[in-house]
Amino acid sequence: MNTQEAKRVLETALICASQALSVAELRRLFDDTIAADTVRALLDELRTDWQGRGIELTQLAQGWRFQSRPEMQPFLDRLYPEKPQKYSRAVLETLAIIAYRQPVTRGDIEEIRGVVVNAQIVRQLEERGWVEVIGHREAPGRPGLLATTQQFLDDLGIASLDALPPLGERGDVPAAFDGLQQRLPELDVADPPASSAPPPALSADAAVGAPASD
Repeated sequence: MNTQEAKRVLETALICASQALSVAELRRLFDDTIAADTVRALLDELRTDWQGRGIELTQLAQGWRFQSRPEMQPFLDRLYPEKPQKYSRAVLETLAIIAYRQPVTRGDIEEIRGVVVNAQIVRQLEERGWVEVIGHREAPGRPGLLATTQQFLDDLGIASLDALPPLGERGDVPAAFDGLQQRLPELDVADPPASSAPPPALSADAAVGAPASD
């Protein structure tokens, strides 16, 4: 099989796939007769071939996939009229705190948001495959440490945590997280009522890798 034919096979598999495909999975298309480095080189060529089009080949945390370019979104939105929010601001803020402050406990999230975190919010994020417990803090009760997953990165359309959108000047939840509204199953979850003042915004120093408070 020559290079052009191999690229056609890769292109077809990626276009037809419902999720990102890893290099190991793509090698199976050729009965593992093509080396991983060769597959990566072919993928780089394919990515170049698709430059200037409305679709791009992107490398994500779990593999490669074709997706629409960001500048095409306003046109695609006309096919799918805007729908009401599927999940509350509480869910969005909880997810953002985990992403930027990980690993964190529920207590850390509550301290930042200023309200009690509904356990159902965390459970739904875990069931969606965006959040997981990666360990336990050595503290009374040994609370679970929450972090985001590779599936979360794929759904956000980035390859690593380093590519997370920057926080706003006041630490507002990044606008890029709003795109997750279309991917997260509908949630009827809200925070327990609180009489305290509005919760503080996520501070700009709460970046990836920042130490979590005890």
